[in-house]
Amino acid sequence: MAKRKPDQRQPRVSIEGEVLRQIRQHARSNSKTEVCGVLIGAENGSGVSICARIPGLNAAQAGTYVTFTQDTWEHIYKIKDKEYPDERIVGWYHSHPGFGVFLSDHDTFIHKNFFSSALQVAWVYDPHSDEEGCFGWAGERLERVSEIRVKDDKGGEEAGETGKPEPVGGIDENEEIVETETEAGPPVWLKWTLTVTSHLLLLALGFVAAWIFFPRPIIVFVNPYNGTAIEAPAGTRIHSDGSVSVPGLPDLQPPSFDRNAKPSVPESTPQPAPKAPAPKSDGGKDQNAPRK
Repeated sequence: MAKRKPDQRQPRVSIEGEVLRQIRQHARSNSKTEVCGVLIGAENGSGVSICARIPGLNAAQAGTYVTFTQDTWEHIYKIKDKEYPDERIVGWYHSHPGFGVFLSDHDTFIHKNFFSSALQVAWVYDPHSDEEGCFGWAGERLERVSEIRVKDDKGGEEAGETGKPEPVGGIDENEEIVETETEAGPPVWLKWTLTVTSHLLLLALGFVAAWIFFPRPIIVFVNPYNGTAIEAPAGTRIHSDGSVSVPGLPDLQPPSFDRNAKPSVPESTPQPAPKAPAPKSDGGKDQNAPRK
């Protein structure tokens, strides 16, 4: 028996519009590294129909490529057995952020080893350029599929039965811009309140700093009789003319004196010499005479 040659025709691909939206949203969630997942659907003759997708969580990401890990496959089969028990894995998808739509050597290795069935496909989406494409087997070669059919799950709905009312009126373009600017910024009263509050706060902080870090003069009165110092009460002021104002007392004037006058030195009063004690009388006898 002659060996059957593989089918050289490209697979016919049909995909739900909602699945496309989910793939794009997953790719846009990480615009710097690649993301991946599997495509769920069924084979129909010479093509596949894609009806769902399962994101590949815990995939190994390295910027320019992505790899399905053991944890990724466990998560995929757990979701598939629960939500899509009657469907098959008909391919996979991944993103190329800023790289364009193609299959790299690493992507080709993944497809040949994990998605080698004749009808399994690879979907590639670039979130930067919003370009996308599908690759499938054409015999033993991987080619970009030239025809893709996007299905609308709401197709067949009769017009006028959506239940949505007709929009009334319109919004002028300039009015819409003004309204957007008004909503984006805070109200005017809030701006003024914040401005006044910030100025008062800075002023209070300045007074506190001046009170703490700058020296303050202290007026002290000295008692001339005993030399004790008495701190002047609060509010005491010394004027330029030398007078002193004390709260509750009349102003104290500085003493007047003649600068040219020589200081007078008080003369000391001579003290009388102490008197010698009078000799004691002893009947006319000389006290210095030797006694017999």
